[in-house]
Amino acid sequence: AVVLAERGRRVRVWTRDPVEATTSAVAGALWWPYRIEPVALARVWALRSLDVYEELAARSGASGVRMVEGVLGETRLDEVDGWLAERVPELRATTAGEYAGYGVRARLPLIDMPSHLPWLRERFVAAGGVVEARTVSGFAEADAPVVINCTGLAARELVPDPSVRSVRGQLVVVENPGIDTWLVSTDAAGEYAYMFPQPGGLVLGGTAEEDAWSPAPDPATAEAIIRRCAALRPEIAGARVLEHRVGLRPTRLAVRLERDALPDGRLLIHNYGHGGAGVTVAWGCAEEAARLAD
Repeated sequence: AVVLAERGRRVRVWTRDPVEATTSAVAGALWWPYRIEPVALARVWALRSLDVYEELAARSGASGVRMVEGVLGETRLDEVDGWLAERVPELRATTAGEYAGYGVRARLPLIDMPSHLPWLRERFVAAGGVVEARTVSGFAEADAPVVINCTGLAARELVPDPSVRSVRGQLVVVENPGIDTWLVSTDAAGEYAYMFPQPGGLVLGGTAEEDAWSPAPDPATAEAIIRRCAALRPEIAGARVLEHRVGLRPTRLAVRLERDALPDGRLLIHNYGHGGAGVTVAWGCAEEAARLAD
């Protein structure tokens, strides 16, 4: 919506929920390709998004985007795709003092979504865009010549597209005991832990529960998340819990970003199914959707 509005198009966003109540508001949110297909297109979208985030991080703190160093555990440098290694020059193998196992260290965009989403909305409105609270039951309700479907998980019913599935993610936000780098780690049982230092606290995760649809935080899951993170950084064990979050990632075998048509012939563009890589490919997908609209 921002891309189209800033190119001079008249754009309205219809949304059931305000941005603060969406799945995106729950995200961690680290730029890194994660569970997304098709790989070749995702690479293009991710690299374009990285360009934008680097620019936003250099400009000011208002966007909520920062470049932060951290460690991706249980990943060897020679396992990282060549295009990533080439584009992220700071990417290197971790030292023994940085991580107990093996991993890679990188400086990547880390996005504070509770700040970033309202900032995007303000940027959209400043470009002449209009946001309306509205629940949509069918695309034909829109009276615009071009309709763009960015409904995420709701595309399952709205399109309908039964291939869209929920991958549930639960997080815990605690008072930050002084951690200023991010960390993603996977243990021997395949359980993973991550911590992202954000302005509002240290975001701890996480889970990836396929076909789980409950938006309610599970206390036992929250305890397990804190326990896994504290095993990596003991100072987390005594940190005060500030918030529990749950997000349902809109996962699909591959992102659907293509032109379609409404029954009356008007242009319909689909842009959904980004799973856990929404922020990673957001700007690349936005520009591709805008190109299809043109």
